[in-house]
Amino acid sequence: MQDQHIASVFDRDLEAIQAQIMKMGGLVEAAIRESAQSLDTRDEELAEKVRKADRTIDELEEVINGEAARVIALRAPIASDLRLILSVIKISANLERIGDYAKNMAKRTGVLAQMAPVDDSTGALRRMAREVEKMLKDALDAYVQRDAELATSVILQDRDVDQMYNALFRELLTFMMEDPRNITACMHLHFIAKNVERMGDHVTSIAEQVVYLVTGEHPEDARPKADKTSVTVEG
Repeated sequence: MQDQHIASVFDRDLEAIQAQIMKMGGLVEAAIRESAQSLDTRDEELAEKVRKADRTIDELEEVINGEAARVIALRAPIASDLRLILSVIKISANLERIGDYAKNMAKRTGVLAQMAPVDDSTGALRRMAREVEKMLKDALDAYVQRDAELATSVILQDRDVDQMYNALFRELLTFMMEDPRNITACMHLHFIAKNVERMGDHVTSIAEQVVYLVTGEHPEDARPKADKTSVTVEG
């Protein structure tokens, strides 16, 4: 009877941690969407909302890590449950980084709002961000459903984001060569594009964690990267 009680308390602890992960994931999805929207529509008020909301995302990661550490210390979980808890810690870390990239995008909205638009670059960035947001939704769904096949499809989708980034990178280079007055704005836009591409990488890491959680093994093949620019930007 005592063992059953301990098991039920442990299950409630795990459910609480996973509920926090889904809450954090929802906030990060909103941050991706709203940061891209604020940039495209030059909405500085919405950008400020994204910047402020990042504090809540950071706080949730701290709560999740604290709860996970407490469960490990008090419950001595068996291998499969320990794998779940460790996956939760890694997923929350990736969500926190995606939130940081969304905040970075929002920070540049105010600067770009004072400059002349560069063709449809912000629209292209919004479409790219929408693809990453969809990937994140699918990765979180895969986590909830313990669906390794869906998680694997998310990993493959990262190539599409890389290709969108490559196309935008070339386009920005062209704009800078055609008119030097575009250089400053294009540099800001490139930082943002690279941030969005990095968001896709972190979503892919979440999907890889789901595959590991479900199968006990990491994905066999290295993720197919299509970023050919060899530029690292933490923005």
